[in-house]
Amino acid sequence: MDTTVDLDTFASLVERPDDAARRAAEERWLALDQPRGGLGQLEELGNWLASVQGATPVRAITAPKVLLFAGDHGIASLGVSKLPAEGGTARRVHAVLDGSAPVAKLARRFGAEVRVVDLAVDAPEAEFPEEVTRQRVRRGSGRIDLENAVSAAEAAQAFAIGMAIADEEAELGTDLVVLGDLGVGSTTVAAVLIGALCGTDAAAVCGRGSGIDDKVWMVKCAAVRDSLRRARPVLGDQLALLAATGGADFAAITGFLLQAAVRRLPVVLDGVVSAACALVAQRISFRAPEWWRAGSLTGEPALAKAYDRLTLTPLHDQKITMGEGVGALLALPLLQAASDALAEEAFVPSAPAAPREPAKLPTAAELLGQL
Repeated sequence: MDTTVDLDTFASLVERPDDAARRAAEERWLALDQPRGGLGQLEELGNWLASVQGATPVRAITAPKVLLFAGDHGIASLGVSKLPAEGGTARRVHAVLDGSAPVAKLARRFGAEVRVVDLAVDAPEAEFPEEVTRQRVRRGSGRIDLENAVSAAEAAQAFAIGMAIADEEAELGTDLVVLGDLGVGSTTVAAVLIGALCGTDAAAVCGRGSGIDDKVWMVKCAAVRDSLRRARPVLGDQLALLAATGGADFAAITGFLLQAAVRRLPVVLDGVVSAACALVAQRISFRAPEWWRAGSLTGEPALAKAYDRLTLTPLHDQKITMGEGVGALLALPLLQAASDALAEEAFVPSAPAAPREPAKLPTAAELLGQL
């Protein structure tokens, strides 16, 4: 598929969330018969939900979706993860699909649907259902310390796929996306992107990932260092950066985040992978982070640097390091509670603010001309 992506369009298409709805939400909190600020952080979350929904009272979150982008990474062949480079990602995908993975169990508990998108898992396509593999770009990726992860055309294709997925979720009525990833070696790739975008050296962004020991950490740091040398020359071209030291899953997540902001679909980020893609997306559209919230901290040094650059404050810190969207999913009850508290008409005697008039929002197909 020959896809051309004009990144400059996002700067004008991504609008800020509705400030009038946010102010109306603040007034509703003040009208409650309770101590000022009595609901703590739930009040700020409710204000954010009002602004991204463009309406007060806030609509209760009724259709959340856990969206997991999956892909293998060639850098994993260096042994930078405790998980096996061969077959590790495929097993994690199977666990999510059969319902045994923690994210699947928690999603059932919180009433969220789970969707897995295979962009570059190194496994036969027939191993997964067609709805999982139908948007696969390639099988695996290059070793980013020595070669590009994907070609320029594959990066553009994956980016466009991510945009199209945002359109699909918006059309399906998804009202909040919990974003996650599945991929052995992905924290190494994320560290490279964050180190390059934040201007730091390898040691400052290299974390323990899957729980590696000191010896493996040194191997990982060397891999990040060598990959940073390849990333820095293409920092000015976000798609080239994703092709050189990202991968199909990273490009798709970046495209998804930007188009979700265009479609006014709020997203909760999970871990260092989604944060790395968010940093790339911020370079493309500075308003986009206003449509996202940070789920949790994981102990990864690169994640703290990314959230600081994005000016996002994590909603909790349960020291969850496994990825797969679990940390972000644990933030879902907080957002549901905030929406329920502010959506309840009986709390506020004054008339609610009128909802924002719906606008015609451009789809990925309209932006790209073709998919």
